[in-house]
Amino acid sequence: MKTAEFPTLKRRLVAILRGVKPDEIVAIGEAVYAAGIEAIEVPLNSPDPFVSISALVKSLPKSALLGAGTVLTAGDVDRLADTGGRLLVSPNIDAEVMRQAARHNLVTMPGVFTPTDAFTALKLGASALKFFPANVLGPKGIGAMRAVLPKDAIVGAVGGVSDRDFADYGKAGVTAFGLGSSLYTPGLSASEVGARAKAAVNAYDAAFPG
Repeated sequence: MKTAEFPTLKRRLVAILRGVKPDEIVAIGEAVYAAGIEAIEVPLNSPDPFVSISALVKSLPKSALLGAGTVLTAGDVDRLADTGGRLLVSPNIDAEVMRQAARHNLVTMPGVFTPTDAFTALKLGASALKFFPANVLGPKGIGAMRAVLPKDAIVGAVGGVSDRDFADYGKAGVTAFGLGSSLYTPGLSASEVGARAKAAVNAYDAAFPG
């Protein structure tokens, strides 16, 4: 049983809005999307995350890839699906979570750290791999594992990664990035987050031209 295929996005960038509140999510989400980042996750350890995800789904175009991060249980998968969100990101690989995600036809990015994790995730139908925490493995560590993974596997780097790192990770075969504190921290305004998102977009376009 496979989860949904990772959709075609202009840029494989995921904005991680950890700590965002429901009363600010729409303005921040719209600023991120307007800057050119089409995928947004609200980690479930944020205030009222499902309220925020539902608001994002209602406010942004259907082409946007919206959903939850830090998804740890099958029950959370069900709640995410109820909001209309399509993206499921987790810090680990869990068979029950993956099976439930497949039932809802969600796009999945489970967290992996070793070759065993990565191949297990692919066997469970992962849409993309999230190497986490990427800053511990570094481009060389991920690159070594990328060499043995299927060529069509989408490899992402999350954790301690900023727009300054795109080129180095790109050389290692990474094409997707999750941006957390380098993009958003609680207290930043929508305009500030939008400016950071635009800088990330420019850096991605420079690292992955065409």
